[in-house]
Amino acid sequence: MLLQINGGVTAPRGFRAGGVHAGIKPGSEKRDMAMIVSDVPAVSAGVYTRNLVKAAPVRWSSFLTNQSDTAQVIVANSGGANACTGDEGYQNAIRMAEKTAQCFGLSQEMVLVASTGVIGKQLPMDLIEDGIELLAKSLGPDEAAATAAAEAIMTTDTAKKEIAVEFTLGEKTVRIGGMCKGSGMIHPNMGTMLGFITTDASISKEMLQRALHSDVEDTFNMVSVDGDTSTNDTVFLLANGMAGNKRIVDEDADYTVFCAALRHVTSFLAKRIAEDGEGATKLLEVTVQNAAQKTDAVVLAKSVAGSSLVKAAMYGNDANWGRVICALGYAGVDFDPELTDITFKSSEGAVQVVRNGMATEYSEEVATRILSAAQVMMNIDIKNGNACATAWGCDLTREYVDINADYRS
Repeated sequence: MLLQINGGVTAPRGFRAGGVHAGIKPGSEKRDMAMIVSDVPAVSAGVYTRNLVKAAPVRWSSFLTNQSDTAQVIVANSGGANACTGDEGYQNAIRMAEKTAQCFGLSQEMVLVASTGVIGKQLPMDLIEDGIELLAKSLGPDEAAATAAAEAIMTTDTAKKEIAVEFTLGEKTVRIGGMCKGSGMIHPNMGTMLGFITTDASISKEMLQRALHSDVEDTFNMVSVDGDTSTNDTVFLLANGMAGNKRIVDEDADYTVFCAALRHVTSFLAKRIAEDGEGATKLLEVTVQNAAQKTDAVVLAKSVAGSSLVKAAMYGNDANWGRVICALGYAGVDFDPELTDITFKSSEGAVQVVRNGMATEYSEEVATRILSAAQVMMNIDIKNGNACATAWGCDLTREYVDINADYRS
């Protein structure tokens, strides 16, 4: 049985974390550096942005997770993306790893690095290195330490995003904890802006990477806030084996249980990103059902969730289903619009606005009330098969423009 428990990345055995204020962004007193450490070497997996422009920490960390089976530390900063910073920026990413490694008597190849913030500026390495020393001294295994780390990677986020779950593999209790940040520049082609997941499960490198890669396709990859894919998108998953379960080495029953727990964690975090979209007032969940194949459902759901016109209509609580069917039509998937049904749902009720491609005799007043809720679900039935997919997004508000008009200020 899967239980959601209190905590974040320190919930699994053998993990410590912390977050400190290093002063990277002038005038801010917020925490801006985070660290997660496993007491023992942990099997590592990672997925990264598919943007051709890749930040220096993405290049460093992807090299490590591709070439090595294990890592032991994650160090991250907000306040600067370290993207488009040339060789100096890449050397600074390595310096972050090297300085961190020195604090724990490790090789720099055991340290994964992540950064988020404004593109194009060199990191203030004196502050970064001082921050690393502060982090190494402030790490803790408790919930407060996990929360400090989750808060330290926030940029325009309005709330921390963390979760922990507990389940059993054989007779062993296993935990997975996670945290992420993401609010703007979210249209991932792999994962969120930054996501760090820990587990005390014992699992092979091959199976851990397979589980993570498969999972993000249906979770982080199904989130869109604004249609922009970041240069820094990164998700790390560390498994230190301290739960003592029989090691997972193939797609057996334990692997299935592990993947289900991982899916709960990443789905939760993906939804938190969508509902915390810059300036957003509501979470939009779009489910396309009865598609001919899964890839069709995925493309259609993402097309609707990512449509600026649909998102603007959701902000106005306007049941303008024409924008929905339009977004379906330009997605590039063959379907029959004259068979399509569209239903809006929320805590305020449900209303079918389209049946077989035409408007029903629904009440605009009822529809507006349903769309005014903090979470709106849109069910789209294209009656063309048995496949389905869900995407998450948010409304598009005036505040989104305000935030991004002076992001560098």
